Amino acid sequence: MRTVLLGLVGAAVVGASLSAHHSFAAYYFEQQSMTIEGDVVEFQYRAPHAWVHVNAPDASGRTRTYAAEWANPSRLSRDNITKDTIKPGDVVRITGAPGREEAEYKLHLKAIERPKDGWSWRQRPRR
Repeated sequence: MRTVLLGLVGAAVVGASLSAHHSFAAYYFEQQSMTIEGDVVEFQYRAPHAWVHVNAPDASGRTRTYAAEWANPSRLSRDNITKDTIKPGDVVRITGAPGREEAEYKLHLKAIERPKDGWSWRQRPRR
């Protein structure tokens, strides 16, 4: 009985870990790229991924709030990015993979820059 219980607990832990880490390709067109430029509304620096919310014009020129999914804060901290690196009101240019659900206005952030002061970040290739 104890072995069965330990097996069930172990399976639950592994299952939770696997579901917490998803493939970006399931949510984004990873082979495509789009760029938006606009004002930061909110920067959420939290696990499992940071998010940058930006008011930017869509293809028709209408202002939309885009949500750009970034990396995990522990990874970003290795690049000296903190919760204070990006602030509401900053004008940023974000390049990333567009979301599979067009009406959600999401992208997987691959590069971000703040033209005002020249700050930028670019995703490094995985090894």
